[in-house]
Amino acid sequence: MAEPGEDVADALLEQIRDAQVGGAFWAGDNDPWTVAAQAESVKAGIDDELALVAGLLNVPVIGPDGARIDPALLRVALKRRIAAARYRDCFNGAPTDAIQAIAQLADWRRHLDGNRGIAAASGMAFWKREAIRQFLWDGRRAPPFLSARRGLRRARYGQGALAIWPSRVPSTLLGEAQVQGVALVRVEDGFLRSRGLGAALHPPGSIVVDRSGIYYNALAANDLETLLATHDFSPALVERAARLRARICASGVTKYGQSGGTLVDLPAGRRTVLAIGQVDDDLSVQLGGGGITGNLDFLARVRRAEADAWIIYRPHPDVQAGHRKGHLADAAVLNYADAIDSGSPLMALVQAVDDLHVLSSLTGFEALMRGCRVTVHGMPFYAGWGLTRDLAPPVARRGRQLLLDELVAAALILYPRYLDPVTGLPCGPEVMTDRLASGAVPPTTWLVGLRSLQGKLRRFMTLTAEYLHG
Repeated sequence: MAEPGEDVADALLEQIRDAQVGGAFWAGDNDPWTVAAQAESVKAGIDDELALVAGLLNVPVIGPDGARIDPALLRVALKRRIAAARYRDCFNGAPTDAIQAIAQLADWRRHLDGNRGIAAASGMAFWKREAIRQFLWDGRRAPPFLSARRGLRRARYGQGALAIWPSRVPSTLLGEAQVQGVALVRVEDGFLRSRGLGAALHPPGSIVVDRSGIYYNALAANDLETLLATHDFSPALVERAARLRARICASGVTKYGQSGGTLVDLPAGRRTVLAIGQVDDDLSVQLGGGGITGNLDFLARVRRAEADAWIIYRPHPDVQAGHRKGHLADAAVLNYADAIDSGSPLMALVQAVDDLHVLSSLTGFEALMRGCRVTVHGMPFYAGWGLTRDLAPPVARRGRQLLLDELVAAALILYPRYLDPVTGLPCGPEVMTDRLASGAVPPTTWLVGLRSLQGKLRRFMTLTAEYLHG
């Protein structure tokens, strides 16, 4: 037996169906914004969700009586619905207001819209794929992970783009994609990465998805550089960036995680310089290093620029762990530097020295956020905007002067994507900062242990060969 009101509802649906000559019936399981935007008119009651959305889009709404509903009445109904609802922050459960809820929904919409048209993904390490699948979900599906050849074919036939991890696809892929008319979307770790290093197989909590290039390639334009060069930074956005920067600095969060250890003793009364080593074959060195060939070349240039300074060399943690190229023998380092340090808390050391010298390391950006002086030998994304001492030739695409918090706004708010490790939802950098600052450590799996053992074995072999050859 029908419940009270069901007969009336059925009759109303019949009227709507009968009145839709050449139209379509909305079952309610599709995105109402997409449905309404494609319609010439919508036939629904004044309190129907589809009618309210149509009213916001200025699409005519026809009521059950066949007359058009006054748009002003639709706005009143919508205001009533919004005011009557109660909202909670989905990340911490705290009460929030409609403005914040709408801002969060808009951010999710931006995230999903940014994934439209990605037909396949290639080059993603298998241990990152679950996170990448969530990052690249477009609201209906995530792109399949395929080899570069199969991914290119699927993107070509589907008239979509191929998402790639640049360092893990064949060098010939770019040329093949251009010939076949396939757009490439480059994916990389973000700048607030996760609670563990990628070398230890901890999946990223942040990535960047760049449709025009990639941020570490100074040889060509990219989405981040375009943001920095052209975006009109509103006062509200700059203020948000300033609060975020203060939050990050107060929490001690960095890309490489919070570090312990004891600060190395610095000589009194002498200029001190910290030189940051990198991975020799990293794409950021090859494409943003200003022609510098590796760590030894970089150190020699630091000494030429700082002839009388006391220089500390800091090896890259992935090189120290034995995972990547770039190891230098102590004797080679000490030809140019006065000390080697890998045990000091990095940000404390950065803030203790008189100057930080980098090639293209993200440490330079983190130092800028903490108000430190930074000398740059390459051309990373944060150079060329009047915030650093730049020793490399300038990039013509850059040139306008930026405030520090405008740089922060583009690099940490507008450009990357974040995935909350607690809820699994896309989030903002503020939530990610709080999660990273919580001190929780990702679980150690057998794969992480194996990776660590592999790195130790490589490092042992390197040091043994170094010893045997004097």
